[in-house]
Amino acid sequence: MNTATTTLTLNEGYFSRRNWFDWLFALLVVAGGLFALQRYAAFMDGYEKGILLCAIPSLIWLGWFWRPLAALMLAVAAFSLLALGLYQDGDGGNLARADTVFGLKYFLSSQSAILWMSMLFFMSTLFYWIGMFTRGQGDVMALVGSRLAWLAVALALIGTMVRWYESYLVGADVGHIPVSNLYEVFVMFCWMTALFYLYYEKQYETRALGAFVMLVVSAAVGFLLWYAVVREAHQIQPLVPALKSWWMKLHVPANFIGYGTFALSAMVAFAYLIKQQAGETRWYKLAPLWILGMVLCFEPIVFRQKGVEGGSSYWMVYFGISALIVGGILLARQRIAAQLPRLEILDDLMYKAIAVGFAFFTIATVLGALWAAEAWGGYWSWDPKETWALIVWLNYAAWLHMRLVKGLRGTISAWWALTGLVVTTFAFLGVNMFLSGLHSYGTL
Repeated sequence: MNTATTTLTLNEGYFSRRNWFDWLFALLVVAGGLFALQRYAAFMDGYEKGILLCAIPSLIWLGWFWRPLAALMLAVAAFSLLALGLYQDGDGGNLARADTVFGLKYFLSSQSAILWMSMLFFMSTLFYWIGMFTRGQGDVMALVGSRLAWLAVALALIGTMVRWYESYLVGADVGHIPVSNLYEVFVMFCWMTALFYLYYEKQYETRALGAFVMLVVSAAVGFLLWYAVVREAHQIQPLVPALKSWWMKLHVPANFIGYGTFALSAMVAFAYLIKQQAGETRWYKLAPLWILGMVLCFEPIVFRQKGVEGGSSYWMVYFGISALIVGGILLARQRIAAQLPRLEILDDLMYKAIAVGFAFFTIATVLGALWAAEAWGGYWSWDPKETWALIVWLNYAAWLHMRLVKGLRGTISAWWALTGLVVTTFAFLGVNMFLSGLHSYGTL
């Protein structure tokens, strides 16, 4: 007689799954948060202290949720503290040391770190594309691209943290979190978009999409470099009165989680359409490539028409590089499509990116309304920025509704997500260029 043995396996508890690194990370986050509260309490009001205390468990949860993020946070904290130490000259911090101390001048001052970030994002994009076309060693090249993207994200965050400290060296009344102008938020857009992509790269075990996602990050870096040179935007400026609010610390990051994931979903949608139409020879069926070309080449035309100072030569080079990229993708579409994941995976990734972005964009919109009520006396004023934020929200709300209720999939959803990038870009940048209003402090 056979005796069947049944083994009952219970799921491990959440805390029992933590290893020594998780607990060490949690201890360091708690210690760092309490130290910051004790050291810098004089610069914070009650709301900001509350934000800091809430950030401690949030950072621990994020580090436990995705362990590479914990390692990233520890590395950023260590090098940021090193930079702060290099600024000390015996009488406190001295901003002039950024030009005299080797480690600051070439690596860890905010501007140096952000310049390294820019170069590494360009290199990451290049290696991802080399991996797309390299036989045999393609995975190695894509892995290098991925590692460079991680390093670029780390330097972007180090630059952001150091810039925050530098703003207080300029003046105690000038100090502020660096999310207040186009230069600072473009840095945030770059690292946030790349970091979300790196998470999905690990989850879906594919690096092929890095070539597409890093294109939009590199485009943002291109704008960032131009903006820094022409507008000297890397110089730290005092906040305008409307931005002197603790709401900014919540509203702006939440907004850019939305912007970053929407851009990510658009590039995944573009990859979806490339794979779907790889064998197509009729030119009008290759419309996604032409759309990408228009998006990439749109900025040079706009900046010339607007007469933006310093735009001609730079944006013509930008136009030429964009045209070469589009032409290369057009010619090699079959080879590229062969490297991409299955359509089902691309569709699922597109959906998850939009779902995350929509959740945070909704939170940002609510926070913005509360901030507006405090600053301007009303929750909604139909300011151009507010109006276009609503258009972006409605666009993705409709996309999610059609997917969840009507089962929208495939080509139409990809087209819609790709078109959403145009709408989002105008809300993010176009409003600042063409329209004026209560948010005009972000003009070019």
